[in-house]
Amino acid sequence: MTPEAPAPEAPADLAGLDSEQLLRFYRTMVTSRFIDDREIALKRQNKIFFQISGAGHEAIGVAVAEHMDPAKDWSFFYYRDRAFALSLGQTSLDHMLQAVAAEADPASGGRQMPAHYGDARYNIANTSSPTGTQFLQAVGAAEAGYRATLVEEMKEHLSSFAEDEIVVCTTGDGTTSEGEFWEALNTACNLKLPVLFIVEDNEYAISVPVEVQTAGGSISKLLTGFPGLKIAECDGTDVVDTFRTAGELVRYCRERQGPALLHAHCTRPYSHSMSDDERSYRPEHEREAQAQRDPLLRTRTLLIENGFATADELDAVVEECKAEVARAADAALEHPQPHPSTAMRDLFSEEVDPTSDDFATEPVYSDDRALTMVDLLNSCMRDEMERDPRIVVFGEDVADASREEALEEVKGKGGVFKVTHGLQAKFGGDRVFNSPLAEANIVGRAIGMALRGLRPVVEIQFFDYIWPAFHQIRNELATMRYRSAGSFSCPVVIRTTYGGYLRGGAIYHSQTGATLFTHTPGLRVVLPSNAEDAAGLLRTAIRGEDPVLFLEHKHLYRQVYNKGRYPGPDYMIPFGQANIVREGSDLTLVTCGALVKRSTDAANQLEKETGISAEVIDLRTLNPLDMETIATSVRKTNRVIVVHEDATSFGIGAEISARIADDLFPWLDAPVKRMGAMDTWVAYAPQLEEVILPQTPRIRVALEELARW
Repeated sequence: MTPEAPAPEAPADLAGLDSEQLLRFYRTMVTSRFIDDREIALKRQNKIFFQISGAGHEAIGVAVAEHMDPAKDWSFFYYRDRAFALSLGQTSLDHMLQAVAAEADPASGGRQMPAHYGDARYNIANTSSPTGTQFLQAVGAAEAGYRATLVEEMKEHLSSFAEDEIVVCTTGDGTTSEGEFWEALNTACNLKLPVLFIVEDNEYAISVPVEVQTAGGSISKLLTGFPGLKIAECDGTDVVDTFRTAGELVRYCRERQGPALLHAHCTRPYSHSMSDDERSYRPEHEREAQAQRDPLLRTRTLLIENGFATADELDAVVEECKAEVARAADAALEHPQPHPSTAMRDLFSEEVDPTSDDFATEPVYSDDRALTMVDLLNSCMRDEMERDPRIVVFGEDVADASREEALEEVKGKGGVFKVTHGLQAKFGGDRVFNSPLAEANIVGRAIGMALRGLRPVVEIQFFDYIWPAFHQIRNELATMRYRSAGSFSCPVVIRTTYGGYLRGGAIYHSQTGATLFTHTPGLRVVLPSNAEDAAGLLRTAIRGEDPVLFLEHKHLYRQVYNKGRYPGPDYMIPFGQANIVREGSDLTLVTCGALVKRSTDAANQLEKETGISAEVIDLRTLNPLDMETIATSVRKTNRVIVVHEDATSFGIGAEISARIADDLFPWLDAPVKRMGAMDTWVAYAPQLEEVILPQTPRIRVALEELARW
């Protein structure tokens, strides 16, 4: 009788993993690698149009995902997290559908490149191409859960909520050079948020090695000064080491001790993407050394050495995975791409239309006092926060006092212009709070909160300083609904002050620049000229489902001439509905913001002195633009001039003039005219500011010249 072979000796520690788990890990890792390989083949056949692989990172994804619950936890990925996404529930077909740009792609409906993961079923937030934007969004998503623990009414409005939920945010080593990475860590540590940051360090950012990217060559060593941040390193090609280390950090986050960072060292056996050839900058010995650490090879060896599977059994798994991916690829190629008619779908909400009559409500006045724009904006936010517990207000200096005990002794700040004064005192510091002096931080966090169901109304203190946030606004906020084919949305309202006519505002407190935002698809742009419109338009912005840039002119905040009565807690004005502030018959003047008063004054002078009657239209919103009201007026007057505050060239005057020329040429009796500021910055000296910005006398002359044409 042949004696039975002794059972292989188990290693001292597999971190509690059993054979079923390890075999599942291996199957997912192999599937992930085969999807990469299949995409590469399809790209060479011109059947797909881009490829970037997750090869070398597979062990990190499967090991960390084992500690997660996609029903309550959230994930913010980057482009090498294929195995991670598969582990959370996505399929080979899901990934191949994105590769072939199929309409059925669950991540984007054919709108994003492969490896841009997103899936509302598993709380995988939609991934975008700009590296590093996900950090602040992940913090915002965690903050939504955190604030729901402080404000009970918020919980029922979140898409999901659990007391022990965590948010996982992944990145490559190169992206830790982005400033938003450091901003995110700062806020996560400040609020002790349950965010697990994972740095998947394959030692290269395309061709730039880690020691060139990072001082000292180790990001984790640079972060040791962050209070409450638990940091650990692991071998990201070893599933057991990664599983063990990730488990410690996940527990730390779930127990609400603070954020954590896993520095996982891995490999990149393929070039950065198919547009790159790593042989141009990586020597052969380096490539051979990393091949020995391939996580698929190491996991296979682990399974065999521990007696969990034979080589033949694993070969069978490999063949099964290969066949599965081949079937998925073939099936995906049968799926149609999005129909051309869908090109504009999901740019804005398909269910809630802020231009509709649903947002046309009558004012209800309960107070005859004439109040400033500041007063009515404040009243609007106060009523909306009373109505909707999802609303949070934050930004620089917006709170009355961050140290709430001081409110017994001080009157409170409430913004540098007092627009948010008293909101913290009424609704508490959990709903009204100050941010760091970091504009991207404000918008990025707001995106993460909105993804989960909150309704952030945030303030950028001065338009002139909005530019650090422009990346988050244009590439993230405005694209979220479109790039996820409607699976995710970000109804964020960004309030900011803008404009000149201040006497001394100079370059950095007089900027307008609205056209840079009207040129951003998916973003509503609003700029009221008077107090009552400001209240009605802000309420529409808050109750809508789209991201809105709400521009508040500093010069108009406390003017006497644009005061109004508070129109009540339900007063709204539809977007895209211009207002004829002065009727006329001889020519049309289209304007907005601070130029409404100057234009009206010029029109009044002109009629008094010459009898020429000018119709003045206040646009109120730039996106959407009310061309119907403009067209009706132009058909009546046959002459038109557009007057705006920003530089003349490439401004809204040029856009409106072009539309009029295209659509209304038969009704024109004179060239379309435009007037804006000089093509320069607003200077500090009042004498220079006066000549740079459009003034009433210049507008009056331009009107008369147009009328005499």
